[in-house]
Amino acid sequence: MVQAASQLMSFQEFLAWKPETGRFELHDGVIVDMQPTGAHEQVVGLLNRKLNVIIDQADLAAFIPNTALLRPESAETGYKPDVLLINQTGLADEPLWERESVITLGSSVQLVVEVTSTNWPDDYARKFEDYEAMGIPEYWILGAT
Repeated sequence: MVQAASQLMSFQEFLAWKPETGRFELHDGVIVDMQPTGAHEQVVGLLNRKLNVIIDQADLAAFIPNTALLRPESAETGYKPDVLLINQTGLADEPLWERESVITLGSSVQLVVEVTSTNWPDDYARKFEDYEAMGIPEYWILGAT
């Protein structure tokens, strides 16, 4: 993980700045360039494939978005989880979903998965606390080696 910029940024500024390519998060106003490893990408790909089969077979009103961000309300922060399983019925209450594909309510989320490779302190502490504060019912941390 490499910091992409040194000045603090608001969440709205981050949304306006965020490029189409690359994987960036905002941690307390600091842009973080997430650089996953090959093993990390393999785990995420396999998990997405398996979860999508379960969603289809169970005919769940859920989906896994490609670029959505989670925004805890406590800080100028936005996370891009490795896997985010969204409850479609909760989207009607999401104020930023239609315009920005941002989730702010834990009730809209069924599952968050973070795959650790180089950023394990964020996944085990910081994100865990923020996801718990949002009321997200299930959070998995998987290791990639």
